[in-house]
Amino acid sequence: MAAHRERTAMSKTALGLSCALAMPFRADGGLDLPRLVAHARRVLAEGCGSVTAFGTTGEGPSLSLADRAAVLDAFASAGFDFARTVLGGVSACTVEDAAAQADLLYGAGCRAVLLAPPFYFKGVTDDGLFAWFAALFDRLGGRARDVILYHIPSVTQAPLSLALVARLKDEFPQVVVGVKDSSGDWTYTQALLESRPDLAVLVGDERDLARAAARGAQGSISGLANLFPGTQLPLVAGRDDPRVGALVDEVLRFPVTPAVKALIAHRTGDPGWSRVRAPLVPLSEADAAWLAARLDTLFAAAPA
Repeated sequence: MAAHRERTAMSKTALGLSCALAMPFRADGGLDLPRLVAHARRVLAEGCGSVTAFGTTGEGPSLSLADRAAVLDAFASAGFDFARTVLGGVSACTVEDAAAQADLLYGAGCRAVLLAPPFYFKGVTDDGLFAWFAALFDRLGGRARDVILYHIPSVTQAPLSLALVARLKDEFPQVVVGVKDSSGDWTYTQALLESRPDLAVLVGDERDLARAAARGAQGSISGLANLFPGTQLPLVAGRDDPRVGALVDEVLRFPVTPAVKALIAHRTGDPGWSRVRAPLVPLSEADAAWLAARLDTLFAAAPA
């Protein structure tokens, strides 16, 4: 464990707003890297401090190791500052696969790693999850750094309890630097903020972002930042915008990633953004049109 404790953790400077990048695909199912690079440049120009690739909105579990390497190569060719503006997600069930994904991110010099728990077996204990994370950190050795634990129990069905988060932070203090809380459970978020001020808390549910930021949350890795990053910046500063919460409510009527991509297609006028990889399917034309109309209605008015 000593090697882990000698690492220099990610700066406690607030992350701010990171866009949970959606992943564009060509009609043949392959990655559309030019579209991705252009999109990443746009959200950075519109106010995001960084982008996070391979998360839930980015369909990370549907991307191969080769896909991930191709994305990182495209970002490198585009001149992205990895140490400042690129984070990457890891989602795997085996320690070996998770280590391979993390090695790609560390090799590229990414700012941080968003690490999901193993998600196949359900009803696993804190002890089991701790053993998996510990085995991964040991496998990575001295490379392990800047890990943001990903709490998204609605997707993984493997919740990261407050006790487990504390145990991981206490055992690996220079490796585990934060938690992305996408639970949508304010009680959990508030308890995390109050009990672990040594962790960077990043809020995934934009409806809770402003009040979390007012209580010390360091920012957000936000799917809605694919649309209008400027509308999320006040939330990161602790000022709420009811339009954002209302849009989240509308998006949650549908499978979230196809819904966000339908809105990107509408926002950009590029229908190719609606493509997703199996097992996801795009929204129907009727649902996409309805959701786009709700977006236009909500954001036609100035914030309250």
